Amino acid sequence: MRRGHIAAVAAAGALTVLGAVPAHAAEYSSALKFKGVQYDAPGRDSNNCTTGNTDEEYLTIKNYSSTATVNLKGYVVKDAAGNKFTFTKSHTLQPGDYVKLRGGRGTDSDARNVVYRNNCNFMWNNDKDTIYLYKPSGAHADTHAYTKSANDRDGNGYITFHG
Repeated sequence: MRRGHIAAVAAAGALTVLGAVPAHAAEYSSALKFKGVQYDAPGRDSNNCTTGNTDEEYLTIKNYSSTATVNLKGYVVKDAAGNKFTFTKSHTLQPGDYVKLRGGRGTDSDARNVVYRNNCNFMWNNDKDTIYLYKPSGAHADTHAYTKSANDRDGNGYITFHG
């Protein structure tokens, strides 16, 4: 009987832990996760391709694996409104490496850890949004929702998801 009682207590504890996970930070089985997002570019928003600041809006994706190298080709980033970006070129992330997916136009660079969306429209809303990362297979890799008032306490337009 004692063994059954211990198992019941352990199961109840596991349910308590599962219940404590916030809905906005679902965990998926993936080495790649969002490190953070600069959802509100500094300055006045301008999506002018020549003089605008969409390149100052970016999403940082990090390879949190200690052993696996991941190629971003085929991964998809989406927002709640359905705006999406697909990594169409090979971009390899070593364990612990990251990439900043920036708005605007520019030259992708492994050395500078940057990929441009080649789109001068802002992707992330300045008040709230949900960001999704999908593997090439279509499976979820990571998802985070944010609101400016709840998640950006210092008001700098940047939110950290995974440290």
